[in-house]
Amino acid sequence: MNAYLMFNGNCEEAFNFYKEVFGGEFTDLNRYKEMPPSEEFQISEADGEKIMHVTYALKEGIVLMASDSLSQFGEVVEGSNFSLSMDTDSKAEADTIFQKLSVGGQITRPLEETFWNAYFGSFTDKFGIQWMINHDLK
Repeated sequence: MNAYLMFNGNCEEAFNFYKEVFGGEFTDLNRYKEMPPSEEFQISEADGEKIMHVTYALKEGIVLMASDSLSQFGEVVEGSNFSLSMDTDSKAEADTIFQKLSVGGQITRPLEETFWNAYFGSFTDKFGIQWMINHDLK
């Protein structure tokens, strides 16, 4: 399980700062302009330069992940701009965890296969904790 942080357009600046402090390397960095065209997400030129996803290995076993919020979703509120991101061993495990943890909560993205080759969904549980459930498809 990893922390997933959300930023208001300064994700790259923040993660470069963290990298200066802790060392380590980005293992993945993608911008919104790299996304395939979609009716769901209309990406402006300014948003295209924002970070869609970054994975940063601080040290062995400690990973931070993050992205910038798109303009169409508004600004994220500092203090509630994180999720717990859980990787699963199978789609079945992802389904079970998602179904059980989301009871009484608010589903923000149902589990589905994505363009980044994962089975992914997100929700806020009944206690206000934001979750991302992910299974990498091989």
